[in-house]
Amino acid sequence: MTKRIRRHTPATGAPLSRRELLARSGSGLGSLALAHLLTGSGLLPSASATGRGSLAAREPHHAPRARSVIWLFMEGGPSHIDLFDPKPELERLAGQLTPPSFKLPVTSATGSHRMPIVPSLRKWRQHGEGGLWVSDWYPHVAQHADDLAVVRSCWADGLNHVGATRQMNTGSILAGRPSLGAWATYGLGAGNEELPAFVVLTDDKVVRGGPTNWGAGFLPASYQGTHFRSDGPPVLDLRPPSGVTDSRQRSRLDLLQVLNRHHAGRLPADSELDARIEAYELAYRMQSAAPAAVDVDKETEATKRLYGLDEKETARFGTNCLLARRLVERGVRFIEVYCGSGSGWDGHAKLEANHTKWCKASDKPISGLLTDLKSRGLLDETLVVWGGEFGRTPFSDTNSRKAAPEDYGRDHNPWGFTMWLAGAGIQGGRTIGSTDEIGFRARENPCHVHDVHATILHLLGLNHLDLTYLHNGRSERATINGGKLIDELLA
Repeated sequence: MTKRIRRHTPATGAPLSRRELLARSGSGLGSLALAHLLTGSGLLPSASATGRGSLAAREPHHAPRARSVIWLFMEGGPSHIDLFDPKPELERLAGQLTPPSFKLPVTSATGSHRMPIVPSLRKWRQHGEGGLWVSDWYPHVAQHADDLAVVRSCWADGLNHVGATRQMNTGSILAGRPSLGAWATYGLGAGNEELPAFVVLTDDKVVRGGPTNWGAGFLPASYQGTHFRSDGPPVLDLRPPSGVTDSRQRSRLDLLQVLNRHHAGRLPADSELDARIEAYELAYRMQSAAPAAVDVDKETEATKRLYGLDEKETARFGTNCLLARRLVERGVRFIEVYCGSGSGWDGHAKLEANHTKWCKASDKPISGLLTDLKSRGLLDETLVVWGGEFGRTPFSDTNSRKAAPEDYGRDHNPWGFTMWLAGAGIQGGRTIGSTDEIGFRARENPCHVHDVHATILHLLGLNHLDLTYLHNGRSERATINGGKLIDELLA
C-alpha cells in the first residue's frame, strides 16, 4: 500500500482561504453538536460503545487450544547444551579441536578455524514420569518436567543478536515485518476491550532491535505491541488530573476523535492515524481496568514468594511473570516477557558466571508462573513458550579459547538449539527432534523459526497459510514463504 499525502484541499488543489476555513470549522462544530444530540437520544452509539474497531474480537479459523500466549524470551542466547540437551560426547572430546566431520560455518566470530571443544560443567538428572533431562541450573523448572515439550532441533538464520532476535519475533532478520504478536492480534482481535491485546514486558535494559521486535510492520499500526515500563508503574498517566470529571474527559475525547477522523479522511492510507484514535479510546478505558491489572501488591504474600518477589535476584523477572499471569486472567491475547534484555545471556566468556546469574533470575519465576497458571485452571488455555534467539556452540568462543574451564565461553549457534512449550493441552515430559552428537546442528526433525510460528498460530486457532494481508500487491503471511506445523507438539 503506497502512502498518499495530500497537502491541498481535495476539491480545488489550492490552500484553504480564511473564509473556507471558518465555514468548514463551523460545519465541524455543528456536526459535533449534532453527534452529541443524536448520541444522547440513543440514535447513535456512544464512542465507548463502538468497540475496538480493528481490534474487535474475530472468529478463529478453527477451534483454538490456547486463548493466550506467554512468550518467555531469554535474550542473548541460552546454552541448550548446558540446560536441556546433554551431550556426553563433549566430555570425551573436551580440549580437542572440532572434528572435521562437523563442518564449521564461516562467521565473523569463529572464522573458518576449528575450535576446541568445551564440555558442560553441569550436573544432569532425569525428571518426571517422562524422564526429561534438565541440568542443575534449572532445579525449579525441572519440577515441571511433565508439563514441558522440549524441542531440541530448532534452527534459525540470524548470526547476530539484532537480526536473530528480530527473526524470532517477526520471522525475518530484516526490519519492517510484523511481529508474531501483531499477526495474532490481526487475526483474532482483542480479548479485552479495556486492555491492550499485545503487551511486552522487559527488564532493566533495552532489547536489541528495540520496538521492531513488537511492531506492526506493514500491518495497521493498531496491532503493534504495547511496551509496559520496567521501572515504576508499568503504565504512566492512567489517572486523570484532579478536577477533571469523567464526563468532561469524555467530551474532550469526543472532540478529539471528530478532529482526528476528519484528518484521517484526508489520509486514507495512513494507518497510524487510526491507531492513534484507537489508542486514545483504549487509554480512556484503561483508566479503570489497567491499575487493577498491574497492581501486584494485591497478591498474597505466598503468591509473591512463589514468583521470587522476596529475593533480589528474582524480583524483576518474577514481577513481570506475575504481571503476565494477571494479564492472561483479563484476556490479554499475547504477552512477551524478556529476561536479560540487551543480550544478558550472551556468554562469550565466563559462561558459568553469566548463566548462573540468569538461570537464578529466571528459574523460580518460571516455575512460579507454571504452578500459578495450573492452580488457577489457566494452563490448559495458555501457551507458555521458552527460548532465546539462538543457542550456543559446543566449542569455545575465540575470546576464551585459552581460558580455564570455569572461564570459557560459547559462541552464537543458530544451527541447532532448544525451545520448550507448555500448556494449551500439549503433552509434556518429552523431547522432539535432536541435534548432532556435540549439539551443534539440528539433525532429527529440524524445526525452523517459521515452523515454531506456524505452530503457535495454529494453537491459537489460526492457519498460518490463510492468515494473509495484502501489501504492495502481495498476500503476505506471518511465515513468509515457509512454515510447517510441528505435528509432534499437536498430538
